[in-house]
Amino acid sequence: MNASPSCVFPLVVAPYVKNDKVNLLDLEIKELTNFFVGLGEKPFRAQQVLKWIHRQGMDDFSQMTDLSKALRECLSSLCEIRAPLVVQEQCSLDGTRKWLIRLKDGNHIETVFIPEKDRGTLCVSSQVGCALNCSFCSTATQGFNRNLTTSEIIGQVWQASRRLKSIQNNPEENVPFYKCLITNVVMMGMGEPLLNFEAVVKALSIMRDDLAYALPRRRVTLSTSGVVPNIDRVSQEADVSLAVSLHAANDELRNRLVPLNKKYPISVLMEACKRYAAYKPGRHITMEYVMLRGVNDKKTDAKQLVKVLQGIPCKVNLIPFNPFSGTEYETSTVEAIDAFRMILVKAGLVTTVRKTRGSDIDAACGQLVGRIQDRTRRHAKFLAKTSKQKLFLSD
Repeated sequence: MNASPSCVFPLVVAPYVKNDKVNLLDLEIKELTNFFVGLGEKPFRAQQVLKWIHRQGMDDFSQMTDLSKALRECLSSLCEIRAPLVVQEQCSLDGTRKWLIRLKDGNHIETVFIPEKDRGTLCVSSQVGCALNCSFCSTATQGFNRNLTTSEIIGQVWQASRRLKSIQNNPEENVPFYKCLITNVVMMGMGEPLLNFEAVVKALSIMRDDLAYALPRRRVTLSTSGVVPNIDRVSQEADVSLAVSLHAANDELRNRLVPLNKKYPISVLMEACKRYAAYKPGRHITMEYVMLRGVNDKKTDAKQLVKVLQGIPCKVNLIPFNPFSGTEYETSTVEAIDAFRMILVKAGLVTTVRKTRGSDIDAACGQLVGRIQDRTRRHAKFLAKTSKQKLFLSD
């Protein structure tokens, strides 16, 4: 039966089983090659298994028919292919899909797929919650628990790919072929990717590997709020595109919106962007700028932004704010966004306005929340603050 728009699909899943097996989703090609060599096997076995896992979505060693029976039995006894589990799927009116994914410790994260005619973009999480506390982001209000492992990061791509292939092959779903393809991945889900550097870079390596998902560097984007030391590292250790969550053009305002700015102020961040651009000639950095009504959307803000971005090869992506319960912010008007954009365009900056997708299922930018065992107590504080606001308004 066809799924109605904006619907929720609970999925039946098996419980996790604790064991000491090696999870092959944690290994990129070099590590997988070393693993097979350690077993006394030829290095090319790693290539075969990598293709089975990621191209075919296989998690059953017995079905890997180009391996010997003895090797398949050996892998079954020593290894596993265990991705985090999809426990719920929501489908937006606009075709956006959001998956709630359960981790082995009981935490839940969210992953979003945005289909368009010319691309299919998967938005992937890197942390359980977020270690940062950006004031306009719903994820931030949930607090933070821990970093994701490589298998939990790439496992989101693995699960999404399997689910989309299932939809594509099911005639009852009646979904066009092009709406089931992952052509782009953005590390813009829950968390700050550069605070989980090693696991994220390994996952990016698997996404880019020709034997796995074979995504071109321009179609894999890592977004950071400005962890400067790791911007320098990622320029040398990961061949992907870079996006910077800027959101303000002066330190006073950015300190309020993105508290990390107190550690790495705008001038320091822009110097890091220049170094990145010098190391990656011909690349453009995407500057993300959420549009908050009366906060950072004035013409003076746009003119400040033009000055800040001088000398940096970049494009600007203006993001209409996506509201959530308890927030103090409102979305900028269409007129304010257009006036802001025109100032940037006249200054020679390539500027786009991001189309809001999936807001009816809380899948839009800044709305991902999951279910997090908050170690920071930030979520409890947010709820207490929201409760006080409601009492004040009701008096």
